[in-house]
Amino acid sequence: MEKTIALRVNGRAVSVTAMADTPLLYILRNDLALNGPKYGCGLGECGACTVILDGVAARSCVVPLAGAEGRAVVTLEGLGSSSAPHPVQQAFIDEQAAQCGYCMNGMIMTAKALLDRNPAPTIDQVRRALSGNLCRCGTHVEILRAVMRAARLLSSPGAHDDDQPDAGADARPDARPAVPADADPCGADGGVRRPADR
Repeated sequence: MEKTIALRVNGRAVSVTAMADTPLLYILRNDLALNGPKYGCGLGECGACTVILDGVAARSCVVPLAGAEGRAVVTLEGLGSSSAPHPVQQAFIDEQAAQCGYCMNGMIMTAKALLDRNPAPTIDQVRRALSGNLCRCGTHVEILRAVMRAARLLSSPGAHDDDQPDAGADARPDARPAVPADADPCGADGGVRRPADR
């Protein structure tokens, strides 16, 4: 039996009429056209469908719609945009952490939830937080660098301003050039391709 369920998605009140046990992922993608969360395994094991539910990273493929009733859901689209990426998204761009881009939603959303509750994590804490997110392309080193960079960006003054972060403050001798500003931080366009020589 269908039920009308109210929730907040990316700060906006929405009502959805569907079966109460419909996975939240299906509602986000099919009914609300929010395609940041991806269908990966359908079992809550890979992390591609991660959203932030009341401040906690959650696998939307195993959260029933009824489980989100009255709660706040944030998807990748709720963080930033291509023209004004959130500092976590900007860090993933700067570190060229995407290859195919399929896992980026889960990595970014999990990193955002981690940094919200622990703004200065150690590398081991980042590894533990991301341990349930799968990346088949093997960009784990770049992803870890991106999360650590995001922590630095978020701790700097003006991190939430609309201006792009100052790359000079974060420069390393081995730093790669940043991805063009018009690249999609969400990986929706297939993600940023890494140079062939890497």
